[in-house]
Amino acid sequence: MNDKKLEQNKQESQSSFMSRVAGVGFFGGLIWSGFGFIAYYLNFSKVGPALVLLPWALGKWKTEWIGQLLSILIIALLSILVAIGYRFAFAKIKSMWGGIVFGAALWAIVFYVLHPIFPGLEPMNQIGRNTITTSLCIYILYGVFIGYSISFEYRERFGEIRERKHSAQSS
Repeated sequence: MNDKKLEQNKQESQSSFMSRVAGVGFFGGLIWSGFGFIAYYLNFSKVGPALVLLPWALGKWKTEWIGQLLSILIIALLSILVAIGYRFAFAKIKSMWGGIVFGAALWAIVFYVLHPIFPGLEPMNQIGRNTITTSLCIYILYGVFIGYSISFEYRERFGEIRERKHSAQSS
């Protein structure tokens, strides 16, 4: 009877944990792409959230304010997938450094690996130090937000379950 209750709590905790991961991903993408838009608007960066729309020929509107706002929403939705990926790959990391490395790795993937699919993105040697610094900092902060939130929640939920399971087995 006691094992059934623990198994039921684990399944419920797992599903609610995934909804929490999706929420963290969505709001992380929304918040940090919003900061990216502010940095773009204030000319700290040459690259705004509309970078996500550059591979598609959608017209001039994609680089204007409506394109930037739509891109913020698209990034927030894509960020759910990123958060789920972080959950399965790195949720057990207890340090903030996991999020820092994760954010820097995402930045490298977008600006180096995916560079060929973004036709309007200048090469890294021409993009400018301000853009590199600003975008890297935003990606690192995004990574810390996603990483630390998911890792904290993971420890809170599954650390307690393991402790309860161990204490129930020892009694």
